[in-house]
Amino acid sequence: MPAVSWIPRLLSLLLVGVLLAACGSDTPDTETPAGLSDAQEAFWDRLERLCGYAFEGEALEAPPGDDPFSGRTLIAHVRQCMDDEIRIPFHVDDDHSRTWIITKTASGLRLKHDHRNEDGSEEAITQYGGDTIDAGTPSRQEFPADQETADLIPEASANVWTLEVDDEAYVYALRREGTDRRYRIRFDLTEAVDPPPAPWGYEGTEALSPDGPWAADA
Repeated sequence: MPAVSWIPRLLSLLLVGVLLAACGSDTPDTETPAGLSDAQEAFWDRLERLCGYAFEGEALEAPPGDDPFSGRTLIAHVRQCMDDEIRIPFHVDDDHSRTWIITKTASGLRLKHDHRNEDGSEEAITQYGGDTIDAGTPSRQEFPADQETADLIPEASANVWTLEVDDEAYVYALRREGTDRRYRIRFDLTEAVDPPPAPWGYEGTEALSPDGPWAADA
């Protein structure tokens, strides 16, 4: 009998090992995504404050000989706000083809450009944009072009879009790294305007109603 006295001790050690392994199995193999940074949460809150309202804009910068927005009526309408998505149609005169879509992701924010034909169908060039790659600031977020954009528009692989929002202005900007290609449109947040019609492709969706008269310092 003494020759087998080590068996209970071995079984105890094996049991401890099994229990430790079971405890460790609750730990995921990959790190849990951090979600939005504090700055991105603050930026999102600033956009949400605009929900339901529309604002007139002005083109401030464009490449020489390529300025499709100068002298035209530009309206940004923060038309729909969901928990993880904000849709901002961008109207150019009677052209209602463009909608900017900002989305929360597991690691930050995403900007996409939804382009529609007048019948609501998607244009050939649509859904381009990118994701944030750093925390940004409460008033400014950058979106470098993603792989989908590079596949769709190879020359746009060097694009970086920027959204800015503070108490006075909402700004949409684009730069193409390594070139002089720059666009910048500033929308005046000190005064709201009448919301335009639904953008093409969204006629059947419900828009938020403005929460009373716009107060720029709310």
